[in-house]
Amino acid sequence: MNILVTGGAGFIGSAVCRLLAMDEKKRVINVDKLTYAGNLESLNSISKKANYLHRKVDICDSAAILDILRQEEIDIVMHLAAESHVDRSIDSPGAFVETNVVGTFSLLNAALEYWRSLPAAKKKTFRFHHISTDEVFGDLPFDEGVFTEDTPYAPSSPYSASKAASDHFVRAWHETYDLPVVLSNCSNNYGPFHFPEKLIPLVILNALEEKQLPVYGAGANVRDWLHVEDHARALYLVATQGKVGESYNVGGRAERTNLQVVQSICDILDRKRPRSGGGYQDLITFVDDRPGHDRRYAIDPTKIENELGWRAQYTFESGLADTIDWYLNNEWWWGEIRQQKYGGERLGGNYKGAA
Repeated sequence: MNILVTGGAGFIGSAVCRLLAMDEKKRVINVDKLTYAGNLESLNSISKKANYLHRKVDICDSAAILDILRQEEIDIVMHLAAESHVDRSIDSPGAFVETNVVGTFSLLNAALEYWRSLPAAKKKTFRFHHISTDEVFGDLPFDEGVFTEDTPYAPSSPYSASKAASDHFVRAWHETYDLPVVLSNCSNNYGPFHFPEKLIPLVILNALEEKQLPVYGAGANVRDWLHVEDHARALYLVATQGKVGESYNVGGRAERTNLQVVQSICDILDRKRPRSGGGYQDLITFVDDRPGHDRRYAIDPTKIENELGWRAQYTFESGLADTIDWYLNNEWWWGEIRQQKYGGERLGGNYKGAA
């Protein structure tokens, strides 16, 4: 099985590549143009394996993507390449339209041309799996409701609007051209190799450096948390066993307020790496809320649990503790990113890290 993973040097994409490449019967082709959040060091554990290959290609380059699809005889496309940070989308929405909308459009065109050229047997088994976010559904009241696969789209930020648009294009290519697609929408991911501008790694690393732990508003906004390795397993199941034309919501059944997440990180660090002169919660600082900040996300993963037999293996408590251990023990990975790419620029500044 030859699987093309777009954005395979990113956080979720690298977890998918690591999972797939452990099976010698699978060949993994990672297409990633290596923007600021792409890091090939996240793939060190598989980089020398014979069944793994990285190609530095922009998904907006349809001709180059089509060449790869043909050369590598791809059976499944798992499309994860995306700009994904909400704060960045507010400052620079154009990049999100270019990558998330135009990039998906270009990728779909290449996949369609490739699929149409396949022999009947290969054509029947080919899949285009588009990976999206629960943010396309907008937000929920604090005290009721969950996102299902039938929840209407109501994006609030330029990021979620760009992902919603890409979801619609994928569905249109299935309905109009019969391209065999499957979709999935996930809740907030966390775990090893998470880029240090996102909430959980930002709080961990700020705490270790005795910096402020910024929390938007009162920290009451709620997110459902999903360990990235649980998500990677779910994505493989959707790509290989999901019903064509269907979407699957993937969530961890682990709702927490942003403040609870930050407090939990502080409590774990108090045990694992105590600071002198007080606890880490003393570093928590409340800052002005960001524009269009959704109140609550909550995913109902019943469909993927019942139809594909997937279950999250990590609890939030076990996953968070393991994640903190990883950051404590892997400064080789995050240290250079923290210093060279964000030293004194915005990390811990304008990008305050609230989800």
